[in-house]
Amino acid sequence: MEEFKLTTIEEFEAETNKLLETGKKVGADSWQQRVVNQTPHCKFGENGVCCRICSMGPCRITPKAPRGICGCDAAGIVARNFLRFTAGGTATHSDHGREIAYTLMETEAGGSYEVKDPEKLLVIAKEWGVETEGRDIYDVAHEVAELGVMEYGKIKGFQRWIKRATPERQATWEKEGIAPRAIDREVVTAMHMTHMGNSSMPEPLIRQALRCGLSDGWGGSMMGTEFSDVMFGTPHEMKTEANLGVMKEDMVNIVVHGHDPSLSEMIVKYAETPEMVAYAKEQGANGIQISGVCCTSNEVTMRHGIPMAGNFLAQENVVLTGACELIVVDVQCIFPALGPLSKCFHTKFVTTSNICRQPDSEFIHFEPAKAKDNAIKIIKMACENFKNRKKENVYIPQMKQEAWVGYSCEEIIHKLDGVTNSNVDEMGTYKPLVECVNSGVLRGAVAMVGCNNPKQRADFMHVELMKKLIANDIILVLSGCSAQAAAKAGLMDKRAKDLCGQGLKRVCELVDIPPVLHMGSCVDISRMMRLVCDLARDMGCETYELPVVGCAPEWMSEKAVSIGNYVIGTGIDTFLGINPYTAGSEEVEGILKGSVENIVGAKYFEEHDLDKLAQMMIDRIEEKRAKLASCN
Repeated sequence: MEEFKLTTIEEFEAETNKLLETGKKVGADSWQQRVVNQTPHCKFGENGVCCRICSMGPCRITPKAPRGICGCDAAGIVARNFLRFTAGGTATHSDHGREIAYTLMETEAGGSYEVKDPEKLLVIAKEWGVETEGRDIYDVAHEVAELGVMEYGKIKGFQRWIKRATPERQATWEKEGIAPRAIDREVVTAMHMTHMGNSSMPEPLIRQALRCGLSDGWGGSMMGTEFSDVMFGTPHEMKTEANLGVMKEDMVNIVVHGHDPSLSEMIVKYAETPEMVAYAKEQGANGIQISGVCCTSNEVTMRHGIPMAGNFLAQENVVLTGACELIVVDVQCIFPALGPLSKCFHTKFVTTSNICRQPDSEFIHFEPAKAKDNAIKIIKMACENFKNRKKENVYIPQMKQEAWVGYSCEEIIHKLDGVTNSNVDEMGTYKPLVECVNSGVLRGAVAMVGCNNPKQRADFMHVELMKKLIANDIILVLSGCSAQAAAKAGLMDKRAKDLCGQGLKRVCELVDIPPVLHMGSCVDISRMMRLVCDLARDMGCETYELPVVGCAPEWMSEKAVSIGNYVIGTGIDTFLGINPYTAGSEEVEGILKGSVENIVGAKYFEEHDLDKLAQMMIDRIEEKRAKLASCN
């Protein structure tokens, strides 16, 4: 077997610099240059003390002007901005879930969209009180989908999914008045509260941020995850590859990018047909290579093994290779720069959603009812573009790593059942994992999530933190762009067990897993919430008592703020490497990093230094272990 070696951040950067040289030759710019043009950033904005929610301002808070024109102080302005940030993220993630629910309505036997995991559908139906006896599976699917859509505007009550949380967690949410109601209502309430002349006290605003975030994590995001599993299959362990070296010089390269798997599933499905492969060969290629960027990539890699070309800050790099025939996007995290950049090469930039209209793109409105026709049109467009490549502009970095992906909650249990669950009564549980934690073989777990951000060296915090944590017998569960960072570096290779402490290494050997587990896309953080609640049940404790923390060292989007709020709302401390624009108010910072723990049992931590951040997480895990041991 080839000797295992991680790919370093320095190697990432060296290859990116070569691609940027190609970009300069054809007159393309890059995010690296645009960061320089935008620096220094506005300090009022970074501190969250700029208010523009009415036209009397904009107002900015300074020592000489400590209040806005309406009289709102820094604490009120910062908290309002934080809540609006959360509302934007909740709306975005949850609308993804809504679109998946509508796609589930389109399922039919033999159609483009089918029910591939009927068992999961029946589990959901039972949870939601849907009659299944003697009914066609598609009738059940359509009723469940309709109920899912109704969760967005339900007249009364709370989100259906919250019954999956521990009883103690549900009681906390109800006691504190933050149990999530209709998803759309929580977003609207957030916007209403932050309108001029409404709430300006920090704690009520932050409570609504928690409630809004919880409607995402235990509502829209969970719907996106569960319904995608029903239609496209619940992920199971699968081998793939990651980094730009997955692109092929002799093949039509199609890159899928965004977050909604409804489109990418169809691209993968029809690109693999003999007709489309033959069509590519007619155009002079040896076939079709699909690879992905961002969470759309995570969706298709964990179900089909489609290779991961890169994460958020690598999206321009796939075009800079000069070998990308077409990049097709759905929604979220798409650089508007991709259109002008693609024009510098032969690449077709195709947008498909009215939610995400971009300049210099070819728009093909993707509809589930026309999925096959839309997908074939896009694939043919890519094939026909192969002949337009300019060989002098082609440079594909020969850099890639093996990665094992697809560790859904169901797959983790399956792996435990297959290796360590010797007692039939323990089948289908996390009890062997609980024993590893209780015994100290595993010290704990970190759920690492989030994007890249130019405020941090791209992928550096992700990769280096992971290395430090696994060396201390802390297992990692990852989603989103952090997962792709790990895959590109080689940390999702099973041979990475040799970088672990002796306890984690032994677990990896016994269960046959890498030390860093790929759990999916950013909506799949809902899987992590289920995992934590199920572990708490099996360990006989509450979620905040578990030696588990969350971490988003390079986060950048509103979605990440929503995620952070539902993660701490679920009782999981969350460590940030970038401030969420709250530094302008000591009061707000004091709530988020202090007294919010009295509400939900968890809080935020922030540290920009790599070594200090790693040690803070290790210390917090050990602190929780000590308390848990005293409880037992």
